[in-house]
Amino acid sequence: MESKNMEIAHEFLPFFRLYKDGRVERLQGTETMPPSIDPKVGVQSMDSLVSQQHTLHARLFLPIATKQNHKLPVIIYVHGGAFCVQSPFSPTYYTHLTSLARDAHVLVVAIQYRRAPEHPLPIAYEDAWEAIKWVASHVNRDGPETWLNQHADFEKVFLVGDSAGANIAHNMGIRFGVGELGLKIIGMVLVHPYFATSDDKGEFLEYIFPSMEGLSDPRINPVGGGVDLEKLGCRRRLLVCVAEGDRLRDRGVSYHEAVKKSGWGGVVEIVETEGEGHVFHLVKPNCEKANNLTERIVSFINQD
Repeated sequence: MESKNMEIAHEFLPFFRLYKDGRVERLQGTETMPPSIDPKVGVQSMDSLVSQQHTLHARLFLPIATKQNHKLPVIIYVHGGAFCVQSPFSPTYYTHLTSLARDAHVLVVAIQYRRAPEHPLPIAYEDAWEAIKWVASHVNRDGPETWLNQHADFEKVFLVGDSAGANIAHNMGIRFGVGELGLKIIGMVLVHPYFATSDDKGEFLEYIFPSMEGLSDPRINPVGGGVDLEKLGCRRRLLVCVAEGDRLRDRGVSYHEAVKKSGWGGVVEIVETEGEGHVFHLVKPNCEKANNLTERIVSFINQD
């Protein structure tokens, strides 16, 4: 007879199982690796406490050759994983973010947020906002993290995310339009963004986002949810990345078109990778198309 603690209450493949005793089993994205100094790629990383209350950290990536007090653009990166798996400490993100820090010569701040189902949405949005405020606490060069005090150019900040992380980044862009916090977010990169439509099956979303206002909730469906995209808080430019074989492709394209038509004053760009699927650049980081996508993002970050 199956023991009580092995009885499944809910199962959402390929992400997690919830057992009747309350235990959550994540089915992917659980591996982590420590921060390091990697002379081969020329990038060092470290973890910094963002929220003592919720034990949330950020992982920072800095080019090793950065001179003392030399200021670099800042990427605030939000990881994907359906709001419920992965972390900024996983090998998958280590590889990608190391490449971004090295190739774009930027300081990357990959933020951690509490994940569903133990912490249902909108908790991830609130954690991401707190992390942005934590970055902003260094604007006067007296914050708790030395790398940010010494090396962050707060006039050149970018919000970047993939999949569910791109959804969170978008929501932070909308929220940032309300208050400046002393940062200048001049650009945003949304890679294979997760946005829902009325055609979605709502069971998974309803479970991880019980307070969701249906599939037209503006936080998950900005195009169909009546979001005033003109109020995006990134000042100058937006890059939306889609993949031909991704079921979310059309939503990214629709978002790109909606921002263009909204009256937002920046430059809106889109890039599509043919013959690839969702977050392929994380799954196959060394393939030619992944390198091409990274180069495109780097070019976007470094343009004047």
